[in-house]
Amino acid sequence: MVDFAGYALPVQYPAGIIAEHLHTRAAASLFDVSHMGQVSIRGAFATVARALEALVPADIAGLAPGQARYAMFLNEGGGVIDDLIVARVADGLRLVVNGARKAVDAAHLAGFLSAGEIVWHEDRALLALQGPGAADVLSRLGAQIAELPFMAVRDGRIGDHAVWISRTGYTGEDGFEISLPNGQAEALARLLLEQTEVMPAGLGARDSLRLEAGLSLYGQDLDEAITPVEAGLGWVIGKSRRADWGFCGGAALREQLAAGAARRMVGLAIEGRAPVRSGAEMVVAGELVGRVTSGGFSPSLSAPIAMGLLRADLAVPDTEISVLLRGRAVPARVVRRPFVPHRYHSVGAV
Repeated sequence: MVDFAGYALPVQYPAGIIAEHLHTRAAASLFDVSHMGQVSIRGAFATVARALEALVPADIAGLAPGQARYAMFLNEGGGVIDDLIVARVADGLRLVVNGARKAVDAAHLAGFLSAGEIVWHEDRALLALQGPGAADVLSRLGAQIAELPFMAVRDGRIGDHAVWISRTGYTGEDGFEISLPNGQAEALARLLLEQTEVMPAGLGARDSLRLEAGLSLYGQDLDEAITPVEAGLGWVIGKSRRADWGFCGGAALREQLAAGAARRMVGLAIEGRAPVRSGAEMVVAGELVGRVTSGGFSPSLSAPIAMGLLRADLAVPDTEISVLLRGRAVPARVVRRPFVPHRYHSVGAV
């Protein structure tokens, strides 16, 4: 157990990180992610969507009922204050933000959101059931999720529990995030863990799974000095938003896209067996050309992998560079992300 943003969170359970990781890829694992921030922006949808669009580059007004979308809070320079999920629900919008950024996000929303009632749901827990067996488990327990597409949300029931459920996650696998009152979380967790497909998993497996999936981690691959363009997430800027760039950081991102970013996020295949970690320097002919933002050992590939910001002219697949590991230059090769293919659900697959 470790302290994270004031929460006691498990790094691993007795089975260990590798076992938890591989089980998630093969069956289903349960993660407690109650440290994440859950917040509603209540009001008429058209009004609160326009208000939130002043703070994020995503197309919020275009959300269909029950649809969710990845978004970011940006500063005036285009740097990422936080990345989040935004969903359209009956009473307006529902957001899930990073646990370590809740206070920053609360101040940002309170200071700059022009409409809507902001409600933080500190009384609700959040459980993530992830893996190819997750849908069968929830269907067996009465959840009506067979026709729920990826990046969609709904109110529902699992056993005796009324929940908010979304087909989202952070592993690259099919999966669900389940919100319910704090007082019911333990009972639902125990019910899910009674299912033969499900084992508990902690922060260690969550990190190795998201790294294999090529997903960015706030505080490492994203921060207030890294823009979505540099992070390879320029697609977060909705097509409709590029008509006027009318959001915080829009002018900076438009300029960066026009001029070209000086550095880009890349995937790296590392030679040998030793993993490299965040902060490791990338070099070519002794010249510093970038830094690793996330790195580790891939249980699925049985090899070390990493992500990092690299000088843009070198950010091309199959470019060979070196990464410094305890002062030793280790050969590495630029590769496309994800390292392990995503297996998100599409309607008709269940």
